[in-house]
Amino acid sequence: MLVLAKIIVAVVALLHLYFLWLEMFAWTTRAKKVFRQFPEHLFEPTKTLAANQGLYNGFLAAGLIWSLIIQDAMWQVYVALFFLGCVAVAGIYGGVTASRKIFTVQALPALIGIVLLLLHLFR
Repeated sequence: MLVLAKIIVAVVALLHLYFLWLEMFAWTTRAKKVFRQFPEHLFEPTKTLAANQGLYNGFLAAGLIWSLIIQDAMWQVYVALFFLGCVAVAGIYGGVTASRKIFTVQALPALIGIVLLLLHLFR
């Protein structure tokens, strides 16, 4: 169970590194293909806002990666639960306010990771 949970944590971290890259470095190029619903003329004026958002995604990824290299097994789980919780809350909020796809792509993997970690803790 723990191995699967760590795989999910790594996948969520990789997703957030991708979000960081997309929002910070590819907002006016690749992001146009990913965020098709967003009006094309708004990509350039929102470049700085997207970069700020990407930075936050980078912090989430950093925390998740950190959780994978912590030596103490309990702290590793606690830190992963914290950062997965942050991702889940952001994904739920985005799913409710912006697009349901955000829930599926962001919150759902985090929630699966949380469930797996909790099953590991309470087995």
